[in-house]
Amino acid sequence: MAVADLEQARTDYARGDWGAAYTAWSAAEFDALSAEDLEDFAVAAELTGHHGTTIAALHRAFVCSQADGDLARSVRCAFRITMTASLHGESALAGGWTSRAEGLVADLDDGVELGWVAFLRMFRALGAGDFATASSCADQVTAIGRRHDEPDLTALGLCSQGRLALYAGRVADGLALLDESMVRVIAGEASTVVAGHVYCTAIEGCQEISDFGRVAEWTAALERWCTAQPGLLAFTGQCAVHRGQLLRVRGEWERALEELELASRRYEEVHAPAAVGLAAYEAGELLRLRGEHAEAEAAYQRAADSGFDPQPGLALLWLARGQDAAALAAVARLLDETNGPVQRCRLLPAAVEVLLGAGALDRARDVAAELDKLAGHFGCVWLEAAAAHGHGAVELAAGDAAGALPYLRKAQQLWTRAEAAYDRSRARLLTGRALAAVGDTESSRRELEAARTSFRQIGAGPDADDAARLLAPAALPAGLTAREAEVLRLVASGRSNAQIAAALVLSEKTVARHLSNIFTKLDVRSRTAAAAFAFEHGVV
Repeated sequence: MAVADLEQARTDYARGDWGAAYTAWSAAEFDALSAEDLEDFAVAAELTGHHGTTIAALHRAFVCSQADGDLARSVRCAFRITMTASLHGESALAGGWTSRAEGLVADLDDGVELGWVAFLRMFRALGAGDFATASSCADQVTAIGRRHDEPDLTALGLCSQGRLALYAGRVADGLALLDESMVRVIAGEASTVVAGHVYCTAIEGCQEISDFGRVAEWTAALERWCTAQPGLLAFTGQCAVHRGQLLRVRGEWERALEELELASRRYEEVHAPAAVGLAAYEAGELLRLRGEHAEAEAAYQRAADSGFDPQPGLALLWLARGQDAAALAAVARLLDETNGPVQRCRLLPAAVEVLLGAGALDRARDVAAELDKLAGHFGCVWLEAAAAHGHGAVELAAGDAAGALPYLRKAQQLWTRAEAAYDRSRARLLTGRALAAVGDTESSRRELEAARTSFRQIGAGPDADDAARLLAPAALPAGLTAREAEVLRLVASGRSNAQIAAALVLSEKTVARHLSNIFTKLDVRSRTAAAAFAFEHGVV
């Protein structure tokens, strides 16, 4: 490689043109490059999605560093090989290099090298589910980074401490640590690869606890950071996923699906199978809500094939298809297996919906109470809204429409604050049903019409159809109420009491009471006779 070409590669690298730097260095033989050039070449390769070249360049840099007696660079190369191998699913390679790094620092009492190895030990402990050891290692990383004024270690340590504090339920501490790590990378203190990991790790942590305000703020910063770097491929998939998640919350579903498709393509280009699974799961959630059940099932399967758990979304899909028993069994298992406040945040809102749909009213009430407690502890608007929504749905299913209304009004207010258009419309739908049940038909109509309009704008076809059915003309035969007419229509369609309860978010006991009233008003003694009446009198 000519000296001028080498200088050009270094210049391209210094100004952050990763594509140009990668191309220039690719023209050289590894033996012609210094250990420093090889490390930089590996950065350019990683950021442009060339995983094999990244590993090869780092391995060669490690060999050179060993020959030069450069312990600091040797440990840093071992650290980077471990991390990029882990992120690409090469666990054996990652484990081997972790052990190699530990051997290199075995005789050290202090030094920045111990910080890199502490981070690798933390990563290994996380994989084993040993959060206590992981937390201790994260503390060491930050302390060593601060002591030796190493910005990369400090940023990584703070971010790790933040995520682990969230998992331990120390929400305020965790968010403060994540904020500090983000401030450091936004200020340009960390190297590019480390900055990208901190961005994505911090945003993911906020998303896990539904702190979508922070997700929006930090995603905007990540997008600016990505845009400023020509040729950058790494981390752009994560950026697209986070944009898709925000668009889903805000009700811009078509754009959200476009972002998730972009994310999948980017993840495939950088060979990150677990991340492909996340994008597929998020797409499955949207497709399910749009009523595209076959497509949603395929998306959940892609997630599972990539190693990403498709629950609880898949249980909600089963519920929508009338597979109540399967949905209930899955949620019961998840509630038993899922530990930790952060992990349960993701599960509980869906669990309330499935339990109510399957007629498990008492268990749904308990889960809604747990969600309420977690929401109060975490202090995130989205979770507080989900808790109020869950309580309202439970009271409505129990037949206490008046008791449901305060919860549902609170949910609407909080969903509005969270800019959650779809969820607010769901709360309006339940509010409309509750108002109808207490006899306030005009207020009910206004809520239902608003919900129907919003669902249609968003693309939530099944929910829009539900609102339209509830808005059917009020003139009904034999003195039937609007709710009794709903139940009768479902009886005429061949639904069982359990399926009717799921469709209307009622308990089976409440459905049975409605059915008894219907039989009395129609003067019939069987479901078949009631269905015949419905068809004859235009109720269906």
